[in-house]
Amino acid sequence: MFNVGDEVVYPMHGAGKIVSIEERAILNERQSYYIIKMPGEVKVMVPTAKAEEVGVRNIIDEESAQKVMKVLGADSTEMSMNWNKRYRENMDKMKTGDIFEVADIVRNLSFKQKEKGLSTGEKKMLLNAKQILISELVLAEKKDEGEVEEAVESKIEQAYEFHMSAMKDTVEEGNVVKKLVSLN
Repeated sequence: MFNVGDEVVYPMHGAGKIVSIEERAILNERQSYYIIKMPGEVKVMVPTAKAEEVGVRNIIDEESAQKVMKVLGADSTEMSMNWNKRYRENMDKMKTGDIFEVADIVRNLSFKQKEKGLSTGEKKMLLNAKQILISELVLAEKKDEGEVEEAVESKIEQAYEFHMSAMKDTVEEGNVVKKLVSLN
């Protein structure tokens, strides 16, 4: 159960604040709804009885925010070469509402965009995933959006430069390296 004033995450939309709990009749069915104010003055209504079922959760704490930044700073994880399969897998990760999965998507798609570019659908997914990630980090770290966005971009850029340097060293040495996939 959440309360008015709680900062929560609604998967696929991002982090927001519960501004009220209202009873409404929709399709002749009365029930209570959380009214959540999301970034950009958007408000969503989520039935209180189904909030946890649909993935509404409290925002992460500052310690978890630092772990998210570590995910962004890590090397990419294995992704399908087929963009359609990769899109479906990433969409399934997004739907979980797990901030670490969202960070993984942001990092991986950012790398892919720098290397080869993305399909239109993946570009939209990257923008949406970044918005979700940044909206939660803003609340968790109590910083402004621009500052968080800059930190996220910087962390990804550093990770990408390290990734490319490692790839170059591997090619120059003639070694074949298989990527390790984190099971966290």
